[in-house]
Amino acid sequence: MFGWLHRPDAVPAGDLGLVVCKPFGYEAICAHRSMRAFAEDAAAVGVPTLSFDYLGTGDSEEIDPSANQLEIWTRDVVAAAAELRQRTGVARVGLLGFRLGALIAALAAAQVGAEALIAVAPIMSGRRYLREMRTIQMAASAEAAAPADGSLEVSGFIFSAATLAALSQLEVPQIAMPSVQQVLIVDRKELPGARAWADALTASGVKTRYEPQPGFVRMMMTAPHFSVIPQGMIAATREWLHSLTPAETAPSAAPDPDHAVQREDRNSKVLQLPYEIAAPGAMLTETAVLLSSESRLFAIVTEPRAGEPRRRGVILLNAGATHHVGPNRMYVTLARRWARRGYVVLRLDLAGLGDSDTRAGRPDGEVYPQAAIDDVRVAVEFIRDRYGITNITLGGLCSGAFHSLRAAAAGLPVRRVLMVNPLNFHWREGMTLQDLTWLGFVHNPRTYLEQVIPSKFWKKLFNRQINVARLVRLYAQYFQVVAKSALCNTARALHIPLPGYLGYQLEAIAARGIEMVFLFARGDAGPGLLKHLGGSSVKRMGSRCRIHIMDGADHIFSQGGVRATLEQILSDELFAHQHPALRSVDGGLGGQIHGERLS
Repeated sequence: MFGWLHRPDAVPAGDLGLVVCKPFGYEAICAHRSMRAFAEDAAAVGVPTLSFDYLGTGDSEEIDPSANQLEIWTRDVVAAAAELRQRTGVARVGLLGFRLGALIAALAAAQVGAEALIAVAPIMSGRRYLREMRTIQMAASAEAAAPADGSLEVSGFIFSAATLAALSQLEVPQIAMPSVQQVLIVDRKELPGARAWADALTASGVKTRYEPQPGFVRMMMTAPHFSVIPQGMIAATREWLHSLTPAETAPSAAPDPDHAVQREDRNSKVLQLPYEIAAPGAMLTETAVLLSSESRLFAIVTEPRAGEPRRRGVILLNAGATHHVGPNRMYVTLARRWARRGYVVLRLDLAGLGDSDTRAGRPDGEVYPQAAIDDVRVAVEFIRDRYGITNITLGGLCSGAFHSLRAAAAGLPVRRVLMVNPLNFHWREGMTLQDLTWLGFVHNPRTYLEQVIPSKFWKKLFNRQINVARLVRLYAQYFQVVAKSALCNTARALHIPLPGYLGYQLEAIAARGIEMVFLFARGDAGPGLLKHLGGSSVKRMGSRCRIHIMDGADHIFSQGGVRATLEQILSDELFAHQHPALRSVDGGLGGQIHGERLS
């Protein structure tokens, strides 16, 4: 299992340590930065805190897809608590669980011997929780057939049939926690559900504090690039932890430099923690590294087995604000798959995202920072210097695709760029993510306007129910894009260079021998934008610029079937220079794209 051990900067305030039990799936993706903030705040209070990925999740090793995840993850909490005790010497262990993680923490409490429990927005009934998950699944994929193995896929993450059966039988108030003496329940203020449990714990003699706090939805049910760290919830947790730690200090176990990544050590260019990941037919090595830049950058490197003769590299960049595991854990799957074919794959968190530090003077969670190209350059230099690799591919989804293309345009020494669903091709200081909402209009203005302009338009217009300014802005932006496209094509015909325009940049990249691969979900805004901004330049590049368009996919490929197809296409493109016959698409935006033309 992979984890972060957050040690107090000073001597711990007492003998208590904390283990973080994460929520399930997409909720864990959205809340990643928030859970890191909880752990860092607990360490600041003087409580050593271990945050980890359950087996089969995050950066940890895989598990049998049919296994009972609930049983395995409960054992993982027990193992994490033992690790925390061994590394820090704490005598007491508390568990901090979020949503499903709170249920798992309750199940593990007796085996851990936990004396304290913090439950953040806990689910009270496994059966009700599964109804909620099924509702989300049906809303996202109304036409998808139920898997034959009885599993449930929710937002790209799977509960096995065995897990569903076990979870449906659980009610949190009925779980025995004999060792737990103190409990903090940080409930959802907008939709509280754990008050009765708090009262029952108090009646049974457990010292219980119940704190309804706002912030749950924006922490855990909002896309990572819009999620907000719940400061009220963190403050309530901090105050409660203060009450559990005595004023006098206790001796601290010495840090283990061979097994802990020490962020405070700024003298080394690279700090690493190797651990082995079992994979069919090979033993892969994954290494956590901190790369020196203006801020400390975190990455995971997946290497092929020792003695592998092929030395090629891939760098995967954040998709939006999703951390280095990628949407639906896609980057982990790809990295391990490609490493078995001889590639060294680095999954990078750009500054301010995931587990990387934030640049001085910049906001946290910035998705399109101008300085991102400097972070990519550091990663490229690391791959070249550490592994002697010169054949490097850059790739990513959404903003990761944008930064990959931008890095290639800036002259970074790469051979290939894999771009999945880029939503825009130009970004300037002062733009916001809300500015990207107009891209649906660019892709198909008629359909978009049918949605924007409802029936009874004039009545709603006079009643001020329609945002006229927004509508005018959409039209202005659309015609601006069309005008730029016409200008670019005219300049190209007159042999006038326009370095700031996409078509010119694409041709310049191709002229340096760099392959470009675009992969779009049908209905996403990217193809329309590429057509308008790339203009006739895209057609002229032929096989140097290849495009795939996939049916049945959403922006982050959250459904398992289309995601598997995406991963296969990306793998085929990556391996195509070894086996040219693997290429399945005629190149260029004017060429065949799964049976149709984009021009």
